[in-house]
Amino acid sequence: MIVAHPPHPEGGAAPHPSAVWLDMCEPDDGEIKLVEAMTGLQLPTKEELSDIERSARLSFDDGVLRLTTPMIAQAATDHPTLTHIGLVMTERLLISIRYQPLKMFDALAAAYAAQAPPSSREAFVRLLEAFVGRQADLLQEARARLDAISHRVFRHSSDDPRRAQRSSVRMRERLQMLGRVGERVSLIRESLLSVERMIPFALEGTKHWWASELADRLRAVRQDIEALSQFEEHLTEKVQFLLDAALGFISIEQNDIFKVLTIASVVGIFPTLMAGWYGMNFHNMPEYGWAYGYQFGIGVIVLSTVLPLLWFKWRGWF
Repeated sequence: MIVAHPPHPEGGAAPHPSAVWLDMCEPDDGEIKLVEAMTGLQLPTKEELSDIERSARLSFDDGVLRLTTPMIAQAATDHPTLTHIGLVMTERLLISIRYQPLKMFDALAAAYAAQAPPSSREAFVRLLEAFVGRQADLLQEARARLDAISHRVFRHSSDDPRRAQRSSVRMRERLQMLGRVGERVSLIRESLLSVERMIPFALEGTKHWWASELADRLRAVRQDIEALSQFEEHLTEKVQFLLDAALGFISIEQNDIFKVLTIASVVGIFPTLMAGWYGMNFHNMPEYGWAYGYQFGIGVIVLSTVLPLLWFKWRGWF
């Protein structure tokens, strides 16, 4: 799909020579060839957009600025992904190529529905400003998720031992939530770093394109990205801290379970010894001739059970 800004003079979103910005979302081969024939520019393929080499992502030749950067897609889901977008810009025209819907592009297109961008440079700057705003929203959302997880991890636990033993299941769920937030923050970081490298390249390579106002706005965008990168580092540290805390609580609760099992096994040793002792059935055991020998044996077994429990309780082991 191709959306032209401003729209075609005869109506519709078809590309036309007077367009300032052509936004191509999931274009097919026919649409790519149509734009290439109309503009005389060679557009990057989907495979070329994924190239990680700097020379392939940032270039300026023959008055054409070519930029490629990863963007976070499917951010509304629990499993966002990275998608690569391509920006091909001349002094007159901006072409954006993407293969997944992105909210920032839709928001900017809606803003330009009433009034088209005056130039390709203005559209480029507005696009980067929309990018910064979108990343800020995503980081704020990630922070809210981490705050919710932090509250659950450090919430006062119940004194009910049965409930404490079941809490390890909830801790595992929180670990999964932390993993998803950590993955999201990592994707945002990769996108921020790429765009941060892209801005000075665009400013240095095309100095004569930018009026002082637009250049200042681009520098402001870079400063905002640097601030977002610092905020992202804080969130990454918080993810690691909560991960360590959750693992620590799981370890403590597992140790509590092993403590109960250990106490039960130790307490069971003495009753078993007494029962085995009186079960040997030797004729010279005097208790067999006592009138209350059976009750005496039961009392010894009960006492050998209670005394270790009292000792463990006195030591504060449970």
